Amino acid sequence: MTSLPKLNIILCSPRGFCAGVDRAIQIVERALEKYGAPVYVRHEIVHNKYVVDGLREKGAVFVETLSEIPPTDAPVIFSAHGVAKSVPKSARARNMFVLDATCPLVSKVHVEAQRLSAEGRHIILIGHRGHPEVVGTMGQLPQSAISLIETENDAEHFLPRDNTPLAFVTQTTLSLDDTAKIIAVLQRRFPHIKSTPKEDICYATTNRQEAVKQVAPNVEAMIVVGAPNSSNSMRLVEVAERSGCAISTLVQRASEIDWQLFENISSLGVTAGASAPETLVDEILDAFARRYAISVTSHVTAREDIAFNVPRELRP
Repeated sequence: MTSLPKLNIILCSPRGFCAGVDRAIQIVERALEKYGAPVYVRHEIVHNKYVVDGLREKGAVFVETLSEIPPTDAPVIFSAHGVAKSVPKSARARNMFVLDATCPLVSKVHVEAQRLSAEGRHIILIGHRGHPEVVGTMGQLPQSAISLIETENDAEHFLPRDNTPLAFVTQTTLSLDDTAKIIAVLQRRFPHIKSTPKEDICYATTNRQEAVKQVAPNVEAMIVVGAPNSSNSMRLVEVAERSGCAISTLVQRASEIDWQLFENISSLGVTAGASAPETLVDEILDAFARRYAISVTSHVTAREDIAFNVPRELRP
């Protein structure tokens, strides 16, 4: 019998579900338990196909707009990414029973953007165009009161419309390093620009990127378990590449692994985006265990004990 090649796997920790994702999934599950199916969810509750498919099997109905929902007394849940102000307004007009699963850290950005705008400042949002969180944050203010900047180049060429003082907020799931560079440009060009009292990029994004930064230089390849529409997961792939890992790839399920990438490696890092459940990490490890004699260790860079309450209607 041919012996399997040895492979040392380093698990990044923290990885996987954050408090906001955990709360959002709980809201859908508890709503289904309390009110029965169907429960309507506007947009994917979190960006993970495995999670969404599992909730769909239990009776969740996912829609992109409220107009897709028929007249109903069933709960209507807003996803963890947050929504523009116009969405709850439309829901109220239709007397919908709404449960808001917006991550509290996203809601914090909404509140800060509105507060800074109320001070008479034009808001710059650093983020990725079209991402649901960005759409929701932009939608907290009139279109003329907020501008989106995606890159350093955007920051270099941004022209304020008048002498209105400026302030900036950021999407919660950005690359720490990229965002710092964009902020540096804005602060150089506009020395009096104001920011929020605390960093907008959330603790989970920060912790997962830091873990990857420490592990990536010490492994030959890195797998990020997550979805291609998950901003925080895609940033982890980029962070691994920039930290010196020659092979860095995103994988949703074990069935997607491109085994040719990993033919001659002896060390592998594994992490998971904030919306990827640990069961998918286990699935990846099992797949490697069938091809390699694996040894698994954890590299812990932070401990997370944050939890967010579900809406009052769903508490025991």
